[in-house]
Amino acid sequence: MIDGIALALSGGVGGAKLALGLSRVLGPEELTIVANTGDDFEHLGLHISPDVDTLLYTLSGVNNPETGWGRAEETWSCMADLKRLRGETWFRLGDKDLALHLCRTAQLKKGARLSEVIDGLRKQMEIGPEVLPMSDHPVRTEVETDQGLLQFQQYFVRKRCEPVVKRLHFTGASEAGMTPRVSQLLAGNALHSIIICPSNPYLSIDPILAIPGVRQAIKGSTAPTIAVSPIVDGSAIKGPTAKLMAELGVPVSAAAVVEHYGDLLDGFVIDSADAALAGSIEKGGIACTVTNTVMKSLDDRTQLARDVLEFARTLGPIIR
Repeated sequence: MIDGIALALSGGVGGAKLALGLSRVLGPEELTIVANTGDDFEHLGLHISPDVDTLLYTLSGVNNPETGWGRAEETWSCMADLKRLRGETWFRLGDKDLALHLCRTAQLKKGARLSEVIDGLRKQMEIGPEVLPMSDHPVRTEVETDQGLLQFQQYFVRKRCEPVVKRLHFTGASEAGMTPRVSQLLAGNALHSIIICPSNPYLSIDPILAIPGVRQAIKGSTAPTIAVSPIVDGSAIKGPTAKLMAELGVPVSAAAVVEHYGDLLDGFVIDSADAALAGSIEKGGIACTVTNTVMKSLDDRTQLARDVLEFARTLGPIIR
């Protein structure tokens, strides 16, 4: 139990692991998760929300434990027939997965806000903590590469992150607004901590921070802001983080992640493999704690959640 609400900013697989750990330590009313929706796109007439869905599947216990995304015991009959009909199959949608996309798309077409739809799905899936999109307005991550400007899923899935990245764009972010509940939490005094999960800083967290007012509201909160490093011993735990950092000319290190988030942070969590970096991080004015951040098991996820929350307790509240 904590005095207040932990607000977690998350992308997909890596963030969902910590979110699951937090959900096992905290009561439903003590945790709110904000999901990146910069990865969202329209495909085969359906609204696809990859990071949101990974969180929903993980928190409800139906995710594929081998991939970290998608459904467990999935079947692929629809994709098989779609291939025979020469339809687009580069983005694979499992039969069980399709049900969620169909349900969400139908509700959005009737005029429901994305946050309303996700909250309804969360309740139907018997998930306790709030799961919120970063915005009800569309924000789309676009990747400027050596092969031209690509929509995120074209880069990530269709081209398997092979093009060299030159720059990222979050189209629509400047016109978007925070989800009302996110705005309410950041403006109030109910937060115990703000936790940036070990998601890709550039592809998963930056789209959230690109929403007008989010960065300023986080900096203005008295709750300590803590990030968990997605980089361990010079490598990314999951996904293209290391490749992306190298292509953008950024050192692939936990210290570079601290520098990227800058004055947004009050604390930073690194793995024991990077313990030697703790001193230099703290000299830069950011508190640092060392623990096991590689979440191979449910126990790992739960313990990391406990460590992060205890770290936040020692830091907060923050007087700016």
